[in-house]
Amino acid sequence: MKIFCVGRNYVDHAKELGNDVPTEPVIFMKPKSALLQSHTPFYYPEFSNELHYEAELVLRICKNGKYIPQRQASKYYNAITVGIDFTARDVQQELKKKGLPWEKAKAWDNSAVVGQWKDVTADMQKKPINFSMKSNGEYVQKGLSSDMLFPFDEIISHISNYFSLNIGDLIFTGTPPGVGECVVGDILEGFFEQEKVFELEIK
Repeated sequence: MKIFCVGRNYVDHAKELGNDVPTEPVIFMKPKSALLQSHTPFYYPEFSNELHYEAELVLRICKNGKYIPQRQASKYYNAITVGIDFTARDVQQELKKKGLPWEKAKAWDNSAVVGQWKDVTADMQKKPINFSMKSNGEYVQKGLSSDMLFPFDEIISHISNYFSLNIGDLIFTGTPPGVGECVVGDILEGFFEQEKVFELEIK
């Protein structure tokens, strides 16, 4: 199982972090060990003093594929949820200053959270999807899939030009504006439309 992530897929998020708006999907990966298993506590990483949440829509791949045309891409995922791409922002900034890869800031153990999966319907693929996240009962992020620079089908097609997609792979599709710092004791809740799909306490 592979975890693909899309960076800077919302214009306002790219701007809030001072990044250029990309002209093609920005792809990075997390290893299998990055996936937080269900009923496993999430612990604040010891190597960071600035942990950020990034709520995202996550796709689950249901067919093996390579060089997938965009017109066929919708057949390659069958479930969707909301997740968190946790980022050690202080570590990331130091690595970026040195021009170094930043997997240590993004791909560490348990840095990827996924909520309860929702089966994809034809209607769901036609309409924008609302998702959001609360921190300690207050909304901190709200997103709409139609605001993505690169929609689901384009992301899947683009990734498949470089990597084989396999059943069970996950794609984190990018975070909207509103990312921010979290601390021990915070309660994070993710919502797909109006339904809560995860609740997480930072320990």
